[in-house]
Amino acid sequence: MFSVKEALWLALAIIHIAVIVRAVALQGRDAYSRAAWLLLLLALPGIATILYLLLGEPWISTAFRRRSRGAYEKLLPYAPPAGGCMADPEIVNPLRTCEAAARWPVSVGNKAKLAGSADEAIEMIVADIDAAASTVHLSFYIWLADHNGLKVVDAVCRAAARGIACRIVADAIGSRGLIRSKHWRAMREAGAQLCASLPAPLGLGLVAGHRTDLRNHRKIVVIDGDTTWCGSQNCADAAFLPKRTFAPWVDILIRYQGPVARQADLIFASGWMAETGEDMGPIFANDLPTPESDGFAAIAVGTGPLSPRATMTDIFVALLAAARQRVVITTPYFAPDPPLLNAIVAAARRGVHLTIVFPRRNDSRILGAISKAYYPVLARAGVHIHEFRGGLLHAKTLVVDSHLALVGSANMDRRSLDLNFENNILFASSDLNAAVSKRQQEWLADATEIDATVVASRSLPRRFIDNLLTMAGPIF
Repeated sequence: MFSVKEALWLALAIIHIAVIVRAVALQGRDAYSRAAWLLLLLALPGIATILYLLLGEPWISTAFRRRSRGAYEKLLPYAPPAGGCMADPEIVNPLRTCEAAARWPVSVGNKAKLAGSADEAIEMIVADIDAAASTVHLSFYIWLADHNGLKVVDAVCRAAARGIACRIVADAIGSRGLIRSKHWRAMREAGAQLCASLPAPLGLGLVAGHRTDLRNHRKIVVIDGDTTWCGSQNCADAAFLPKRTFAPWVDILIRYQGPVARQADLIFASGWMAETGEDMGPIFANDLPTPESDGFAAIAVGTGPLSPRATMTDIFVALLAAARQRVVITTPYFAPDPPLLNAIVAAARRGVHLTIVFPRRNDSRILGAISKAYYPVLARAGVHIHEFRGGLLHAKTLVVDSHLALVGSANMDRRSLDLNFENNILFASSDLNAAVSKRQQEWLADATEIDATVVASRSLPRRFIDNLLTMAGPIF
């Protein structure tokens, strides 16, 4: 007979072995991620077993998956019809990739305006809310009760008080301060419908819930179904008081009008229906936004843990493969999976002038270190690496040549690629491409280029640490 202590150790050993088998046998996981978890589980048996049970897989309850997929299927018929904009062979593959991910066709006849600053973007959003005639739909990962955050709160209260249907989503963890405050209650009392998205499951709720760090990272604003905002900016001041030492946070937001707004609204509505149970189908029975004859092609795409694996990676890779002359990328968090890293390297090697701008100081020490660990690989391929000095460059942009660009909420790290709910818009517009490119050049003017020869001459200890970090990248 085993003693109590021996029985406990045996039980822990069985759990540890079962977790190792699970980590190796799990379908759909890439070999690098599998190897990283296996090494961690062998090196730190107890701690790594707990980490794997909490963070090893993007698990979501069957009920939530069923509700989410059912909502999306129900809303698909309300997407704008195909507009026949795919004549240019250089843009076909990225747009087709997004169509496959979104399951609706590229929209045509869209207009857009790039906001000049974070404060200007909030002022314009408030003006749109104040002018709303029927619906206000907002979703933010982080919504702070600061100057800009409260401007939007007050605008929602005014709109709800005059009878506008306001549906408000804020991530339960990213916006927990606002959700617990009087300002959240004020919006509800004014008549707005509120949803604290993906609340952290506690106790037995873990069994029927979701992985706690799986978050709603989307930034969606849709007014009256025909105007939408998409970009990297949360509902907050650029000073971003919770992490003021990294301020200002430098973001980008674009205001779109046209059929792409209906697509963004459907992304919002699918999440809303899954979490609240409200049937939003009748709202979309109204006429579609009117396309402009001189508008451009665009497609809104929502991705997340319910998407086919590597969907966000596929979009990035398709854009990089379409590049002929230049690519400029800005991303604060860089821990790519192998296909994305290979696509960046391949583009640079075939002669594309490829530039990536990172923030010099990163609010995530781990991801900041992992990003720097990839510098040697990027530099050897000919990628031009820059570090932005003027605060935390939080904008997620990918501009390809003079006609295509992707702007939205997704970073180039494992969280955005596999775990978080994200929203992005891919557009084919030379004018808007030029506007975003000009903004990128302004950031580059306040950035320092990293010397490739210095990166290449790392010491042995530095190489050892960097290689360990890139091995750990799949875990984060």
